[in-house]
Amino acid sequence: MTGQRDLMLQVDGSRPLSAETVAAFGAACSRVEDGETSGFVIIYVSGVPGPEWPGGLSVALVSKWERALRRLERLPAATIAVAEGDCGGPALDALLATDYRIMLASARLVVPVVAGATWPGMALFRLARQAAGAAQARRAALFGTPIGAVEAQAMGVIDDVADDVASCFERAIEVAAAAGGADLAIRRQLVLEAPTTTFEDALGVHLAACDRELRRAATGAA
Repeated sequence: MTGQRDLMLQVDGSRPLSAETVAAFGAACSRVEDGETSGFVIIYVSGVPGPEWPGGLSVALVSKWERALRRLERLPAATIAVAEGDCGGPALDALLATDYRIMLASARLVVPVVAGATWPGMALFRLARQAAGAAQARRAALFGTPIGAVEAQAMGVIDDVADDVASCFERAIEVAAAAGGADLAIRRQLVLEAPTTTFEDALGVHLAACDRELRRAATGAA
Protein backbone atom coordinates (compact mmCIF):
# COMPACT_ATOMS: atom_id res chain seq x y z
CA MET A 1 0.00 0.00 0.00
CA THR A 2 1.35 3.41 -0.91
CA GLY A 3 1.17 6.54 1.17
CA GLN A 4 -0.14 9.98 0.38
CA ARG A 5 3.39 11.35 0.36
CA ASP A 6 4.66 8.88 -2.24
CA LEU A 7 5.43 10.07 -5.77
CA MET A 8 4.24 7.96 -8.71
CA LEU A 9 5.87 7.87 -12.12
CA GLN A 10 5.14 5.68 -15.13
CA VAL A 11 7.39 4.77 -18.03
CA ASP A 12 6.01 3.06 -21.12
CA GLY A 13 8.96 1.65 -23.03
CA SER A 14 6.81 1.15 -26.12
CA ARG A 15 6.45 4.91 -26.53
CA PRO A 16 9.27 7.15 -27.79
CA LEU A 17 11.36 8.83 -25.12
CA SER A 18 10.06 12.38 -24.81
CA ALA A 19 10.97 15.67 -23.22
CA GLU A 20 7.78 15.31 -21.17
CA THR A 21 9.05 12.09 -19.57
CA VAL A 22 12.37 13.73 -18.74
CA ALA A 23 10.53 16.72 -17.28
CA ALA A 24 8.29 14.48 -15.15
CA PHE A 25 11.34 12.80 -13.63
CA GLY A 26 13.00 16.16 -13.06
CA ALA A 27 9.91 17.52 -11.32
CA ALA A 28 9.69 14.48 -9.04
CA CYS A 29 13.36 14.79 -8.15
CA SER A 30 12.94 18.48 -7.39
CA ARG A 31 10.04 17.78 -5.04
CA VAL A 32 12.14 15.28 -3.08
CA GLU A 33 15.25 17.46 -3.04
CA ASP A 34 13.23 20.48 -1.89
CA GLY A 35 11.66 18.51 0.95
CA GLU A 36 8.12 18.77 -0.42
CA THR A 37 7.53 15.06 0.14
CA SER A 38 8.95 12.48 2.53
CA GLY A 39 7.57 9.41 0.80
CA PHE A 40 8.98 6.96 -1.72
CA VAL A 41 9.37 7.42 -5.45
CA ILE A 42 7.47 4.57 -7.11
CA ILE A 43 7.97 3.91 -10.82
CA TYR A 44 5.78 1.59 -12.86
CA VAL A 45 7.57 0.31 -15.96
CA SER A 46 6.38 -1.74 -18.92
CA GLY A 47 6.68 -1.98 -22.69
CA VAL A 48 9.51 -2.28 -25.22
CA PRO A 49 10.33 -0.03 -28.18
CA GLY A 50 8.68 -0.88 -31.50
CA PRO A 51 10.41 -1.33 -34.86
CA GLU A 52 10.23 2.40 -35.58
CA TRP A 53 12.40 3.22 -32.56
CA PRO A 54 14.66 5.21 -32.20
CA GLY A 55 13.18 7.39 -34.93
CA GLY A 56 13.09 11.03 -33.88
CA LEU A 57 15.42 10.43 -30.92
CA SER A 58 18.39 12.76 -30.49
CA VAL A 59 21.61 12.45 -28.52
CA ALA A 60 20.67 15.66 -26.68
CA LEU A 61 17.43 14.11 -25.42
CA VAL A 62 19.17 10.87 -24.46
CA SER A 63 21.74 12.91 -22.52
CA LYS A 64 19.00 14.76 -20.62
CA TRP A 65 17.30 11.46 -19.84
CA GLU A 66 20.51 9.92 -18.51
CA ARG A 67 21.12 12.99 -16.33
CA ALA A 68 17.58 12.67 -14.96
CA LEU A 69 18.21 9.02 -14.09
CA ARG A 70 21.52 9.87 -12.45
CA ARG A 71 19.69 12.47 -10.39
CA LEU A 72 17.15 9.80 -9.43
CA GLU A 73 20.01 7.58 -8.26
CA ARG A 74 21.18 10.28 -5.86
CA LEU A 75 17.86 11.22 -4.28
CA PRO A 76 17.49 11.33 -0.47
CA ALA A 77 14.51 8.98 -0.83
CA ALA A 78 14.02 5.30 -1.56
CA THR A 79 13.01 4.49 -5.13
CA ILE A 80 10.94 1.41 -6.03
CA ALA A 81 10.21 0.01 -9.50
CA VAL A 82 7.38 -2.34 -10.47
CA ALA A 83 7.83 -4.09 -13.84
CA GLU A 84 5.03 -5.67 -15.84
CA GLY A 85 5.31 -7.45 -19.19
CA ASP A 86 8.38 -6.96 -21.38
CA CYS A 87 10.42 -3.94 -20.28
CA GLY A 88 12.95 -2.30 -22.56
CA GLY A 89 14.25 1.07 -23.68
CA PRO A 90 13.32 3.85 -21.23
CA ALA A 91 11.40 1.36 -19.05
CA LEU A 92 14.54 -0.75 -18.55
CA ASP A 93 16.64 2.38 -18.01
CA ALA A 94 14.36 3.58 -15.21
CA LEU A 95 14.11 0.18 -13.52
CA LEU A 96 17.90 -0.24 -13.35
CA ALA A 97 18.24 3.18 -11.68
CA THR A 98 16.00 2.34 -8.71
CA ASP A 99 16.80 0.97 -5.26
CA TYR A 100 14.24 -1.86 -5.01
CA ARG A 101 12.81 -3.70 -8.01
CA ILE A 102 9.77 -5.92 -8.33
CA MET A 103 8.90 -7.91 -11.46
CA LEU A 104 5.76 -9.84 -12.23
CA ALA A 105 6.62 -13.49 -12.85
CA SER A 106 5.73 -13.15 -16.52
CA ALA A 107 7.83 -10.01 -17.07
CA ARG A 108 11.11 -9.87 -18.99
CA LEU A 109 13.94 -7.36 -19.30
CA VAL A 110 14.76 -6.62 -22.93
CA VAL A 111 17.63 -4.59 -24.40
CA PRO A 112 16.14 -3.26 -27.65
CA VAL A 113 17.78 -4.12 -30.96
CA VAL A 114 18.20 -1.39 -33.57
CA ALA A 115 19.29 -2.24 -37.11
CA GLY A 116 20.68 -5.58 -36.00
CA ALA A 117 22.55 -4.32 -32.91
CA THR A 118 21.51 -3.66 -29.32
CA TRP A 119 20.94 -0.08 -28.22
CA PRO A 120 24.21 1.07 -26.56
CA GLY A 121 22.60 3.16 -23.81
CA MET A 122 23.51 3.27 -20.14
CA ALA A 123 21.31 0.25 -19.44
CA LEU A 124 24.27 -1.82 -20.70
CA PHE A 125 26.53 -0.09 -18.18
CA ARG A 126 24.12 -0.69 -15.31
CA LEU A 127 23.54 -4.32 -16.29
CA ALA A 128 27.28 -4.98 -16.41
CA ARG A 129 27.88 -3.37 -13.02
CA GLN A 130 24.89 -4.83 -11.23
CA ALA A 131 24.54 -8.36 -12.59
CA ALA A 132 26.09 -11.27 -10.75
CA GLY A 133 25.44 -13.50 -13.78
CA ALA A 134 27.92 -12.23 -16.35
CA ALA A 135 26.82 -14.67 -19.06
CA GLN A 136 23.16 -13.64 -19.01
CA ALA A 137 24.09 -9.95 -18.89
CA ARG A 138 26.48 -10.42 -21.80
CA ARG A 139 23.87 -12.17 -23.95
CA ALA A 140 21.33 -9.44 -23.16
CA ALA A 141 23.82 -6.66 -23.89
CA LEU A 142 25.26 -8.14 -27.09
CA PHE A 143 22.34 -10.00 -28.62
CA GLY A 144 19.22 -8.60 -26.97
CA THR A 145 18.39 -11.94 -25.35
CA PRO A 146 15.47 -11.31 -22.94
CA ILE A 147 16.06 -11.90 -19.23
CA GLY A 148 13.13 -13.54 -17.45
CA ALA A 149 12.03 -12.57 -13.96
CA VAL A 150 13.56 -15.62 -12.25
CA GLU A 151 16.84 -15.13 -14.14
CA ALA A 152 16.91 -11.44 -13.28
CA GLN A 153 16.44 -12.20 -9.59
CA ALA A 154 19.18 -14.84 -9.66
CA MET A 155 21.49 -12.28 -11.27
CA GLY A 156 20.72 -9.78 -8.52
CA VAL A 157 19.25 -7.30 -10.99
CA ILE A 158 15.83 -7.36 -9.33
CA ASP A 159 14.78 -7.99 -5.74
CA ASP A 160 11.41 -9.72 -5.89
CA VAL A 161 9.35 -11.80 -8.32
CA ALA A 162 5.63 -11.40 -7.83
CA ASP A 163 2.45 -13.18 -8.77
CA ASP A 164 0.79 -10.73 -6.44
CA VAL A 165 2.35 -7.28 -6.72
CA ALA A 166 0.50 -6.01 -3.63
CA SER A 167 2.28 -8.41 -1.25
CA CYS A 168 5.68 -7.75 -2.80
CA PHE A 169 4.97 -4.05 -2.63
CA GLU A 170 4.30 -4.28 1.09
CA ARG A 171 7.64 -6.05 1.59
CA ALA A 172 9.40 -3.40 -0.48
CA ILE A 173 7.86 -0.64 1.61
CA GLU A 174 8.96 -2.37 4.82
CA VAL A 175 12.53 -2.69 3.53
CA ALA A 176 12.70 0.85 2.18
CA ALA A 177 11.17 2.36 5.32
CA ALA A 178 14.23 1.31 7.31
CA ALA A 179 16.32 4.09 5.79
CA GLY A 180 15.82 7.44 4.14
CA GLY A 181 16.99 10.97 3.69
CA ALA A 182 20.62 11.97 3.30
CA ASP A 183 21.81 8.80 5.06
CA LEU A 184 20.24 6.62 2.39
CA ALA A 185 21.77 8.76 -0.36
CA ILE A 186 25.23 8.47 1.23
CA ARG A 187 25.06 4.69 1.53
CA ARG A 188 23.70 4.31 -2.01
CA GLN A 189 26.62 6.35 -3.32
CA LEU A 190 29.13 4.25 -1.38
CA VAL A 191 27.67 1.11 -2.95
CA LEU A 192 27.61 2.59 -6.47
CA GLU A 193 31.22 3.74 -6.27
CA ALA A 194 32.64 0.59 -4.63
CA PRO A 195 33.31 -1.42 -7.85
CA THR A 196 35.55 1.31 -9.31
CA THR A 197 37.17 2.72 -6.16
CA THR A 198 40.35 1.47 -4.52
CA PHE A 199 40.38 0.64 -0.82
CA GLU A 200 42.65 3.61 -0.11
CA ASP A 201 40.37 6.06 -1.93
CA ALA A 202 37.22 4.58 -0.39
CA LEU A 203 38.52 4.58 3.18
CA GLY A 204 38.31 8.33 3.73
CA VAL A 205 34.75 8.54 2.39
CA HIS A 206 33.58 5.61 4.52
CA LEU A 207 35.27 7.03 7.62
CA ALA A 208 33.52 10.35 7.01
CA ALA A 209 30.20 8.51 6.78
CA CYS A 210 30.98 6.64 10.01
CA ASP A 211 31.88 9.92 11.72
CA ARG A 212 28.57 11.40 10.58
CA GLU A 213 26.71 8.42 12.03
CA LEU A 214 28.59 8.59 15.34
CA ARG A 215 27.82 12.28 15.68
CA ARG A 216 24.15 11.67 14.95
CA ALA A 217 24.05 8.85 17.50
CA ALA A 218 25.71 11.04 20.11
CA THR A 219 23.23 13.84 19.45
CA GLY A 220 20.34 11.39 19.82
CA ALA A 221 21.72 10.00 23.06
CA ALA A 222 22.09 13.49 24.46
